[in-house]
Amino acid sequence: MLLLAAPGARSQILARNDSIARFDADSLRRAYDRGPYFTFYKDNYFILGTALGFKPNDENSNVKFQISIQQKLTRSTLPFNTYLYLFYTQKCFWNVFQNSLPMTDLNFNPGIGIARPFFSTTTGRYVGKAFLLLEHESNGRDGDASRSWNRVSFGGSIFIDKNIMVYAKFWIPIIDGQNNKDILRFCGVYSVAMQVMNDNRRLGASLLMTKRAGWNPFNWNTQLDVKFRIFPQDNQYLFLQYYNGYGEGLLAYREFHSEIRLGICLSPSFFSEF
Repeated sequence: MLLLAAPGARSQILARNDSIARFDADSLRRAYDRGPYFTFYKDNYFILGTALGFKPNDENSNVKFQISIQQKLTRSTLPFNTYLYLFYTQKCFWNVFQNSLPMTDLNFNPGIGIARPFFSTTTGRYVGKAFLLLEHESNGRDGDASRSWNRVSFGGSIFIDKNIMVYAKFWIPIIDGQNNKDILRFCGVYSVAMQVMNDNRRLGASLLMTKRAGWNPFNWNTQLDVKFRIFPQDNQYLFLQYYNGYGEGLLAYREFHSEIRLGICLSPSFFSEF
């Protein structure tokens, strides 16, 4: 969940075709070590939209934006060739169509974690990673509007193909917020995802599904993202996001939302995170 390739290592990690030379695991690990220490973590976006199935108005239409960064703290000198990271994501819902333009919900998600990359023993190519994270998420409010919980998360990702990544994340919750004891029923107990990019990395799509607590097999929160790079050499994408389910924001996590929004996105240079 945490590792991004250094710019010079991308062709090593995700070879564009079979004619590209193969690299051993040590050279790829050195590329990770030389890579940038401060990078994007998840997608960074600014999108505007409304609820589906209703006439748009100032109550159901808003701006959603996300800022997400990470800092690599170590090289691969930790046990088992792992890396230590700090990361931070902030998500905001902004009611720009209402008087005074209130930001109705701010969600803060800092954390720290370790990740270990894996390489093919036959080709030396990067094939996936495993991670262990300690996360906090809250909305910085007090009283009845306060929402807060912590998670010990673990999981990983694997590349099915050079353009297809699948991902899974499970967590052990530590719920300290007095007003969100039932948060697992709405924000879930684990998530799975798939991300697809075309060969030139100009068009991409991802599907994130989060299973809500309970035995009902159809209780999922779903998020679909589609992005298209505006200019071939720039890191700016047209970004479309569809969200269906509960828990999109902490303040109203018990409310069902079906939202579609469009805007601009800045993405990590490698595959995005969830």
